[in-house]
Formats: sequence, structure tokens, C-alpha cells
Amino acid sequence: MKKPWTGRIGALLGIMVMAVSLRAAVSVVPPLLGELRSALGFDAGTIGLLAMLPPLIFAVFGLLTPVLIRRFGLERVLVAAVVLAVVGQLVRAATGQVWPFLGWSAVVMAGYGIGNVVLPPLVKKYFPDRVGVVTAGYVTLLAVGTAASPQLAVPVAGLTNWRVSIGLWASVSFLVLLPWAAQALRDRQVRRSAADDAGRAPGTASTGPGAAVKAAVPKLVPWRSRVAWGLAIFLAGNSAQTYVYFTWLPPYLAGEGLDPAAAGSALAYFAILGLPVSLLVPLWVPRMKNPIIAISLFAMFWTIGHLGLYLAPTAGTWLWVTSAGLGQGTFATALLMVNLRSRTTHGSSVLSGFSQGVGYAGAGIAPLFFGTIHDATGSWTWSFATLGLCLVVMMTGAVMINPKRYIEESAAAPVPGALPARTDSSKL
Repeated sequence: MKKPWTGRIGALLGIMVMAVSLRAAVSVVPPLLGELRSALGFDAGTIGLLAMLPPLIFAVFGLLTPVLIRRFGLERVLVAAVVLAVVGQLVRAATGQVWPFLGWSAVVMAGYGIGNVVLPPLVKKYFPDRVGVVTAGYVTLLAVGTAASPQLAVPVAGLTNWRVSIGLWASVSFLVLLPWAAQALRDRQVRRSAADDAGRAPGTASTGPGAAVKAAVPKLVPWRSRVAWGLAIFLAGNSAQTYVYFTWLPPYLAGEGLDPAAAGSALAYFAILGLPVSLLVPLWVPRMKNPIIAISLFAMFWTIGHLGLYLAPTAGTWLWVTSAGLGQGTFATALLMVNLRSRTTHGSSVLSGFSQGVGYAGAGIAPLFFGTIHDATGSWTWSFATLGLCLVVMMTGAVMINPKRYIEESAAAPVPGALPARTDSSKL
């Protein structure tokens, strides 16, 4: 029987508002680079570094966050991540030089890199009975934040200035703290009530929604898990394509003869197309025995988009962008698989951290290669060939995560002093 929503509203609101803010602080900056060039002194090198910051920082904190969760707990780590994001956004909006701006952008990315990892296990912890529905909600709002901030960046800057436009999203991040504060208060009351009901018996654990149950948490070593490696490879291939589009789609289309304003709108359209697939995937894929069928469909959309944009970039542009945009269902699938391939909240946090850490590290170099290969060859042919390679990488990971197995089954660290398990053929 599914649990009622009562008692989990604070957690639900906290997850959803966090999802809106996760990408907004990243995607708000590119539309304002024209103003930032003159105001802070950005050049081609520092713009390239700015583009590399999100995947680089996400990778580092993807690997670090499970350690923090294990030590401090999900909720405390989330609150610390939000504080980092809020402070980083406010200070970078007030800075007057390019390098401090980059430094505080790294702080923002650190906060959101932690947030990337924390969200799937929070869903697993508070909504184990409604993983698909809640994942659909937060992945959809993630796409909303990604699409909304670049659309609002220039109009808000026109009404005020670029500092307000960039710093405005700190208020959305700050709102994350309010529902989690309410949820923390309720969880404390539930634990206190449970202790009173049990006569404060030693060792009594609370079982209310979101309550922390004191139990030994087994150590998981994701490096040993085929599931963890498969999801990391899958996420790397997917995210590499997405980062290439976000970095290169407007300049590529403009260079091929499309109006620069239309080229910018093509990127916004690409981002918006993440909304319908983000809503569909968590409601559809969990019902499938073989998720690779859905992944193959999205891979076909990616392939049509890549080929169309390479062969006929200005003839049928919107058709090709539509197809590639629908391919973004692979990202929603990756986030969903974190919980479909883990049995516990701890397993979800380990799988989330490892797959995003390794995955983003691999994806971060794709936009750099896409541009440097073009500069070296004078043609886009081999650049687009790298997108084909990303598809192969993504499908390799898809094959690895398709069977229904869990990270807890293959990543458990051996217990010191324990004898190896005997098989049927073992003899004394």
C-alpha cells in the first residue's frame, strides 16, 4: 500500500524547488557574456574555462558527496550545498573582475554538484513508494529551470543590470531551505513522539516518514560494480552530447548562415524539449522489463538530430533540433536508473555520486574536442563524428544497466576476517 503524502510535503517541496535551481545558475550566464566581456574582461580563454567549470566541478563533488552523506546525513549535506550556492551566486554577482567571478562560479557549481547527487537518494528515502512520480516531477522542474533562466536573463538585465539578472536566482536557491526546515522540525517531532511512545527504551528507532533509523550502513565500493560503471558510462555519453549542444549549437548554426537570434532561439527550444520527455520517462520506463528499448528510441532521436544538423543545418533546422531535443530523454532515464538500480537510500547515494562523478568527468571534455577538432581540420565532419562516438559510449552503458541488478549486490566491501563464501563445489 502506498503511503499518504501527509508528513512528506516539506520534503517534496524541498526536492522540487531544489530541482528548479540546479541548472538555472549555470544557464543564466551565457546570454549575458556580451555584457560580461566589457564589464569583467572575459576573453575566449576565460569563456572556455567558464564552459568547462560545470562538468569539472560536478565530477569532483559527484565523487566526494557520498562520503559527506555517509558522515553527516542527506539533509545536512543538502543544506550545506544550498548555502554554498546562495553565497556563491550573490558574491559573484557583486564582483568586478573575471577571475573572482570564475572562482565564485566554482563555489556555485560545488553547491549544485552536491545537489545533483543528493536529489535521487532523497527521493528514495522519502518516497520509496512513489519514485517514478516524484522523479518525473523533479526532472521536469530541472528542465524548467534550465530553460527559464536564459530566457529571462537578458530581459531582466535590460530592466535592471546583469548583476541583478545573475544574482536573482540566489533567491530561488534560498527558498529551498524553507521547506527543509519545516520537514526537519516535523521529523524531530516524530522521533520525539516515537521515543515517548516507547517509554524511551534504549535502542528504540523511529519509523516515521524521514526519520533517521540508527543502523549499521554497509560500505559499498562502486568501482567493483558493473551497474555503477554502466550508469557512469551511460551518463558520460549522454551528457557529452548535451554539453556540446549547449556550448556549440548557436555558434555552429550562425556560422552556417542562420540568423544569430534564431540560432539562440534554437538552443532555448532544444532546452524546452527536455520538459515533455522528462515528464514521460519516469512514468514509462519503470514499467519496462528492458529499459534499453526506450533508450534506443531516444538514441535514434539523437542520431537523426546529429545527422540533420551536419548534412542540412539551415534546411529543416527546427526538425533536427526537435529530434535532438527529444533525445534528451536519456538524461531523465539516467537519473531514474539511480533509484531503479539500488535497493537502499545509501546505495542510491553511492550510485548517484559515482555515476555523476565519473560521467561528468568524461562528458566535460566533449565540448572542448568538438571545437578544437574543427579548428584543426577546418571542417565539422570529425567534430560531428565525435557525437557518433558519444552515442556508442552511451549505448555501451545502456547495455550494462539494462539487466535488473543492484549496486548493493556487487559493490559491498568484503568484511575483514570473513571467510570467502563457499560454492556448491567447495570441499573441506
